[in-house]
Amino acid sequence: MMYDTIVRPVITEKSMYASEAGKVVFMVPLTASKDDVKAAVESIFNVKVEKVNTIRQFGKTKFFRGRKGARSDFKKALVTLAKGQNIDVTTGI
Repeated sequence: MMYDTIVRPVITEKSMYASEAGKVVFMVPLTASKDDVKAAVESIFNVKVEKVNTIRQFGKTKFFRGRKGARSDFKKALVTLAKGQNIDVTTGI
């Protein structure tokens, strides 16, 4: 159940700058709540989570070879860790 809540880490330039401030960004299912994300991160990585912010991103409509298509909706969770805690997302679980 906990591994279903965290889909994958988001590794972008912006998320790497956030990691210096003790924040980690994860992709989560659209149905995941802040409490679900907090419990999953604390149990999987053995860290103390102070705060969770979620962002729901709606998929864009794009054209591919003249045909209209749509990207999927997704949800991101910005997890703020307690002072002195860290997660190295580049190593995997």
